[in-house]
Amino acid sequence: MRKLKKYILLLAMFAMLVLSLGACQKNEASVENGSAEEEKKLSIGMSFDSFVIERWQKDRDIFVQAAKELGAEVNVQNASGDVEEQRRQIEYLIKKGVDVLVIVCIDSDALTESVAAAKNEGIKVIAYDRLINNADIDLYISFDNEMVGTLMGQSLIQEGLSGGKVIMIGGSPADNNVSLVENAFIKVMNNYGVEILDSTHCDGWRAELAADYIYEHRDLVAQCDAIMCGNDNVASQVASSLAVQRLAGKIMVTGQDADLEACQRIVEGTQIMTVYKPVEKLARRAAECAVALARGEEITGSDVGEIDNGGKTLPFVRLEPIKVTRENMDEVIIDSGFHSKEEVYLNVK
Repeated sequence: MRKLKKYILLLAMFAMLVLSLGACQKNEASVENGSAEEEKKLSIGMSFDSFVIERWQKDRDIFVQAAKELGAEVNVQNASGDVEEQRRQIEYLIKKGVDVLVIVCIDSDALTESVAAAKNEGIKVIAYDRLINNADIDLYISFDNEMVGTLMGQSLIQEGLSGGKVIMIGGSPADNNVSLVENAFIKVMNNYGVEILDSTHCDGWRAELAADYIYEHRDLVAQCDAIMCGNDNVASQVASSLAVQRLAGKIMVTGQDADLEACQRIVEGTQIMTVYKPVEKLARRAAECAVALARGEEITGSDVGEIDNGGKTLPFVRLEPIKVTRENMDEVIIDSGFHSKEEVYLNVK
């Protein structure tokens, strides 16, 4: 009997040992599989100029969601309009070992060294919406900014500006897109004999500077027929200042980005147009490109061309902007879900 009990005890101990070894092997396999999954997870660093401009928050949310759907994680940084802070944040993202950097630059000429540091670590770099000059970036993705300026100019001409007078209040001169928009706009003005009374800029895209200009140049403003604004945020300040002088709706105002307040002004009659840049399309396309670059794939498609940033010729994914007026507001803005009808027509009875 004692021998039988001893034999049973030994069998039990052996069985426990086998089960224990099996569990260890299973755990080791799980750890290895988990590590493999973590290695496959792509990491994207995204550095924004700021979130002062309404549309950037939409760009961020759509990009992050699209990247997540494609199997990538996104680390978003906000430089709050500070170039030095943007440099520090890019350095931080480099140290984090991201696979791709997506940058909405503050100053198109200020990030050459930061981009070089990223490339030295094997990180791909995408310039999002704003071109980074004289830098070894891998891709530029934006809208056709020359077309934005052309659409602004053509809209004013269609509203009767031909032979009239206009003031230009642009965005930050450090933003490469600003000159592209303005040069295209000026070309249209010259073609139709429009006199440009004055041209100024809002450094750092600080829209309040536009209001200061309107108040400080009342006599000049009273002479103009239209004011070309660098974006809808600038247009908001201009429209408010004109309202104080009882000129709202009398002087034509243009903008871009299709901000909600701009769309409201258009249906109310105090802004004639804005330029809608389908943010969802841009952000999703950028996420696709970022993941493709991280995987070592080429960027292809009918929307891919080339552009020279002063340092190299690189791929340029160029999307088409859309003019928005009171006539096509419902079709372009509301039907697309960019803004709701209740929001846009809030102040219209």
